[in-house]
Amino acid sequence: MAQTQGTGAQKAAKGGAGAGGGLVGRLGRWGGLVFLLAGLAMSGWGAYEGAYTVGWAGTHGTLTVKRCVDDSSLNSSRNSRKKRLTVRCDGRFVSADGGSTDADAAVRVRSHYAPGTELSVQQVDAPTSAGAGDGDYVRTDRPRAWRFFAAFFGGWVLTGLGVFCLATGYAPFGPSRVSYDEAWEASGRGVTRPVLIGMLGVGLLGAGVSYVVSYFV
Repeated sequence: MAQTQGTGAQKAAKGGAGAGGGLVGRLGRWGGLVFLLAGLAMSGWGAYEGAYTVGWAGTHGTLTVKRCVDDSSLNSSRNSRKKRLTVRCDGRFVSADGGSTDADAAVRVRSHYAPGTELSVQQVDAPTSAGAGDGDYVRTDRPRAWRFFAAFFGGWVLTGLGVFCLATGYAPFGPSRVSYDEAWEASGRGVTRPVLIGMLGVGLLGAGVSYVVSYFV
């Protein structure tokens, strides 16, 4: 009878360990999903901000400053860029081709400029109507744009790690049901390892080169 009870206790213990192992295994894949989503969001943000800031997207033109004032309040901008820029410069925007004008344009920058200063800007969104004052503008800034591109490539690193953890169940933080050696071996049986190495290599190299370039452009 005692032997029967002992066997039942052993089975119960094994069942509990299995349940815990399943939870730990899922943690690896949940962590991988977090890495994947964070990497995609970071790359998307870096590409969006960088494309406008470098002048590749939007309508290029000149904003002639009328006045600049300190303004740390948040407005209805459709992105968080303006939350970090504390000076608002109002003026008249004229596109490079002369086809678009906005007498009530405004751009947020990091420092004050004298009236009459011409700022190179990109029009992200045109005003909804003449005099509406709701157009969205970005100061053209190549060094800053290349730092956004560094963030774009940094997102590749997180995405690669996410793919690796999702495919193998490895958790890079806390307890992991799958050891790193087991995960690395399993990743070599398909395309996971080449994808990981490729994304880490491109991400690290791209982020490093972009950041260095930002000091020379």
